[in-house]
Amino acid sequence: MSIRNWPAAERPREKLLELGAAALSDAELLAIFLRTGVAGRSAVDLARHLLNDFGSLRALLEAELPEFSRHLGLGPAKFAQLQAVLEMARRHLAETLRRDSALESPQAVRDFLKAQLRHSEHEQFACLFLDAKHRVLAFEVLFQGTIDSASVYPRQVVKRTLAHNAAALILSHNHPSGVAEPSEADRQLTRRLKEALALIDVRVLDHFIVGDGEPLSMAERGWI
Repeated sequence: MSIRNWPAAERPREKLLELGAAALSDAELLAIFLRTGVAGRSAVDLARHLLNDFGSLRALLEAELPEFSRHLGLGPAKFAQLQAVLEMARRHLAETLRRDSALESPQAVRDFLKAQLRHSEHEQFACLFLDAKHRVLAFEVLFQGTIDSASVYPRQVVKRTLAHNAAALILSHNHPSGVAEPSEADRQLTRRLKEALALIDVRVLDHFIVGDGEPLSMAERGWI
Protein backbone atom coordinates (compact mmCIF):
# COMPACT_ATOMS: atom_id res chain seq x y z
CA MET A 1 0.00 0.00 0.00
CA SER A 2 1.26 3.48 -0.89
CA ILE A 3 2.13 5.76 2.04
CA ARG A 4 -0.49 8.17 0.69
CA ASN A 5 -3.13 5.63 1.65
CA TRP A 6 -1.87 5.21 5.21
CA PRO A 7 -3.73 6.90 8.09
CA ALA A 8 -2.43 10.45 8.46
CA ALA A 9 -1.05 9.75 11.95
CA GLU A 10 1.19 7.01 10.50
CA ARG A 11 2.64 8.95 7.56
CA PRO A 12 6.18 10.08 8.43
CA ARG A 13 5.84 13.62 7.08
CA GLU A 14 2.53 14.30 8.79
CA LYS A 15 3.79 12.66 11.97
CA LEU A 16 6.85 14.94 11.97
CA LEU A 17 4.75 18.07 11.47
CA GLU A 18 2.40 17.04 14.25
CA LEU A 19 4.81 15.65 16.85
CA GLY A 20 8.27 16.87 15.83
CA ALA A 21 11.24 15.05 14.33
CA ALA A 22 12.27 13.44 17.62
CA ALA A 23 9.07 11.35 17.61
CA LEU A 24 10.07 9.52 14.41
CA SER A 25 12.03 6.30 14.14
CA ASP A 26 15.27 6.10 12.16
CA ALA A 27 13.36 4.45 9.30
CA GLU A 28 10.71 7.17 9.26
CA LEU A 29 13.30 9.96 9.20
CA LEU A 30 15.20 8.24 6.40
CA ALA A 31 11.95 7.74 4.47
CA ILE A 32 11.33 11.49 4.49
CA PHE A 33 14.84 12.02 3.11
CA LEU A 34 14.32 9.36 0.41
CA ARG A 35 10.91 10.85 -0.52
CA THR A 36 9.93 7.88 -2.70
CA GLY A 37 10.32 4.14 -2.59
CA VAL A 38 11.04 1.67 -5.38
CA ALA A 39 8.88 -0.85 -7.20
CA GLY A 40 7.14 -2.99 -4.61
CA ARG A 41 8.46 -1.01 -1.63
CA SER A 42 7.24 2.19 -0.02
CA ALA A 43 9.76 4.78 1.15
CA VAL A 44 9.44 3.43 4.71
CA ASP A 45 9.95 -0.18 3.54
CA LEU A 46 13.00 0.91 1.54
CA ALA A 47 14.36 2.83 4.55
CA ARG A 48 14.02 -0.25 6.75
CA HIS A 49 15.74 -2.35 4.10
CA LEU A 50 18.64 0.12 3.88
CA LEU A 51 19.08 0.34 7.65
CA ASN A 52 19.21 -3.45 7.78
CA ASP A 53 21.77 -3.54 4.93
CA PHE A 54 24.03 -0.89 6.46
CA GLY A 55 23.54 -2.12 10.02
CA SER A 56 22.70 1.29 11.48
CA LEU A 57 21.72 4.83 10.57
CA ARG A 58 25.20 6.04 11.49
CA ALA A 59 26.83 3.57 9.08
CA LEU A 60 24.59 4.82 6.28
CA LEU A 61 25.31 8.47 7.04
CA GLU A 62 29.08 7.87 7.14
CA ALA A 63 29.31 5.63 4.05
CA GLU A 64 31.57 6.76 1.22
CA LEU A 65 30.09 7.26 -2.26
CA PRO A 66 31.06 3.84 -3.75
CA GLU A 67 29.54 1.91 -0.83
CA PHE A 68 26.52 4.24 -0.62
CA SER A 69 25.72 3.90 -4.32
CA ARG A 70 25.76 0.11 -4.27
CA HIS A 71 22.49 0.01 -2.35
CA LEU A 72 18.95 -0.05 -3.67
CA GLY A 73 17.41 3.39 -4.21
CA LEU A 74 20.66 5.28 -3.59
CA GLY A 75 23.14 6.94 -5.93
CA PRO A 76 25.31 10.04 -6.45
CA ALA A 77 22.36 12.45 -6.35
CA LYS A 78 21.13 11.15 -2.99
CA PHE A 79 24.72 11.07 -1.71
CA ALA A 80 25.17 14.74 -2.62
CA GLN A 81 21.89 15.66 -0.93
CA LEU A 82 22.87 13.78 2.21
CA GLN A 83 26.31 15.41 2.40
CA ALA A 84 24.66 18.83 2.04
CA VAL A 85 22.25 18.03 4.90
CA LEU A 86 25.09 16.83 7.14
CA GLU A 87 27.22 19.88 6.41
CA MET A 88 24.28 22.22 7.12
CA ALA A 89 23.82 20.47 10.46
CA ARG A 90 27.52 20.93 11.32
CA ARG A 91 27.39 24.62 10.40
CA HIS A 92 24.23 25.11 12.43
CA LEU A 93 25.93 23.61 15.48
CA ALA A 94 28.97 25.85 14.92
CA GLU A 95 26.80 28.99 14.71
CA THR A 96 24.90 27.98 17.85
CA LEU A 97 28.18 27.52 19.71
CA ARG A 98 29.57 30.88 18.58
CA ARG A 99 26.60 32.83 19.97
CA ASP A 100 27.28 32.07 23.62
CA SER A 101 30.11 31.37 26.03
CA ALA A 102 31.31 27.80 25.62
CA LEU A 103 31.16 27.33 29.39
CA GLU A 104 27.50 28.38 29.43
CA SER A 105 26.61 25.88 26.68
CA PRO A 106 28.30 22.57 27.59
CA GLN A 107 25.80 20.53 25.57
CA ALA A 108 26.37 22.73 22.51
CA VAL A 109 30.11 22.02 22.84
CA ARG A 110 29.47 18.28 23.06
CA ASP A 111 27.10 18.30 20.08
CA PHE A 112 29.54 20.31 17.98
CA LEU A 113 32.51 18.07 18.77
CA LYS A 114 30.49 14.92 18.07
CA ALA A 115 29.46 16.29 14.67
CA GLN A 116 33.04 17.23 13.83
CA LEU A 117 34.97 14.21 15.08
CA ARG A 118 32.81 11.13 15.63
CA HIS A 119 32.64 10.10 11.97
CA SER A 120 36.41 9.93 11.43
CA GLU A 121 37.98 6.49 10.93
CA HIS A 122 41.30 7.83 12.27
CA GLU A 123 42.17 9.63 15.46
CA GLN A 124 42.09 13.40 15.18
CA PHE A 125 43.21 15.96 17.73
CA ALA A 126 41.50 19.34 17.61
CA CYS A 127 41.22 22.61 19.53
CA LEU A 128 38.41 25.03 20.16
CA PHE A 129 40.11 28.42 20.53
CA LEU A 130 38.25 30.79 22.85
CA ASP A 131 38.46 34.48 23.66
CA ALA A 132 38.62 35.98 27.16
CA LYS A 133 34.83 35.59 27.54
CA HIS A 134 35.10 31.94 26.41
CA ARG A 135 33.37 32.57 23.10
CA VAL A 136 34.55 30.45 20.19
CA LEU A 137 37.13 32.05 17.89
CA ALA A 138 37.93 28.99 15.76
CA PHE A 139 38.00 25.22 15.58
CA GLU A 140 40.98 23.42 14.06
CA VAL A 141 42.06 19.82 13.64
CA LEU A 142 45.79 19.99 14.34
CA PHE A 143 46.95 16.37 14.28
CA GLN A 144 45.81 13.08 12.76
CA GLY A 145 46.85 9.50 13.34
CA THR A 146 47.69 7.87 16.65
CA ILE A 147 47.15 10.53 19.28
CA ASP A 148 49.55 10.32 22.21
CA SER A 149 52.04 12.51 24.01
CA ALA A 150 54.66 11.84 21.32
CA SER A 151 52.58 12.72 18.27
CA VAL A 152 50.93 15.96 19.47
CA TYR A 153 53.47 18.77 19.60
CA PRO A 154 52.84 21.48 22.23
CA ARG A 155 54.83 23.93 20.08
CA GLN A 156 52.24 23.67 17.28
CA VAL A 157 49.33 24.05 19.71
CA VAL A 158 50.97 27.14 21.21
CA LYS A 159 51.65 28.53 17.73
CA ARG A 160 48.01 28.21 16.65
CA THR A 161 46.82 29.61 19.98
CA LEU A 162 48.91 32.75 19.47
CA ALA A 163 47.75 33.03 15.86
CA HIS A 164 44.13 33.19 17.07
CA ASN A 165 45.02 35.41 20.04
CA ALA A 166 43.10 32.93 22.18
CA ALA A 167 42.76 33.27 25.95
CA ALA A 168 41.60 29.71 26.57
CA LEU A 169 41.27 26.35 24.83
CA ILE A 170 39.08 23.28 24.83
CA LEU A 171 41.02 20.26 23.62
CA SER A 172 39.35 17.31 21.94
CA HIS A 173 40.13 14.10 20.15
CA ASN A 174 38.18 11.07 18.98
CA HIS A 175 38.50 7.36 19.65
CA PRO A 176 37.47 5.50 16.45
CA SER A 177 36.90 2.39 18.59
CA GLY A 178 33.89 4.18 20.04
CA VAL A 179 35.13 3.84 23.64
CA ALA A 180 35.53 7.32 25.11
CA GLU A 181 37.41 6.31 28.27
CA PRO A 182 40.76 8.18 28.35
CA SER A 183 44.05 6.30 28.36
CA GLU A 184 47.03 7.19 30.52
CA ALA A 185 48.60 8.67 27.38
CA ASP A 186 45.55 10.95 27.00
CA ARG A 187 45.98 12.18 30.56
CA GLN A 188 49.72 12.73 30.11
CA LEU A 189 49.11 14.67 26.90
CA THR A 190 46.57 16.89 28.67
CA ARG A 191 49.05 17.67 31.45
CA ARG A 192 51.82 18.51 28.95
CA LEU A 193 49.61 20.87 26.97
CA LYS A 194 48.21 22.51 30.08
CA GLU A 195 51.75 23.22 31.32
CA ALA A 196 52.92 24.52 27.93
CA LEU A 197 49.94 26.84 27.51
CA ALA A 198 50.23 28.14 31.06
CA LEU A 199 53.60 29.63 30.05
CA ILE A 200 51.76 32.00 27.70
CA ASP A 201 48.94 32.58 30.22
CA VAL A 202 46.35 30.51 28.33
CA ARG A 203 44.00 28.18 30.21
CA VAL A 204 42.96 24.68 29.15
CA LEU A 205 39.32 24.48 30.20
CA ASP A 206 38.60 20.90 29.22
CA HIS A 207 39.63 17.94 27.10
CA PHE A 208 36.76 16.05 25.49
CA ILE A 209 37.12 12.52 24.15
CA VAL A 210 34.59 11.67 21.43
CA GLY A 211 33.34 8.10 21.11
CA ASP A 212 30.00 6.54 20.30
CA GLY A 213 28.03 8.07 23.16
CA GLU A 214 28.30 11.45 24.79
CA PRO A 215 31.82 12.93 24.69
CA LEU A 216 33.70 12.39 27.93
CA SER A 217 34.82 15.52 29.79
CA MET A 218 38.15 15.22 31.57
CA ALA A 219 37.33 18.37 33.56
CA GLU A 220 34.21 16.66 34.92
CA ARG A 221 36.42 13.74 35.99
CA GLY A 222 38.61 16.17 37.91
CA TRP A 223 41.65 15.63 35.66
CA ILE A 224 42.06 19.28 34.61
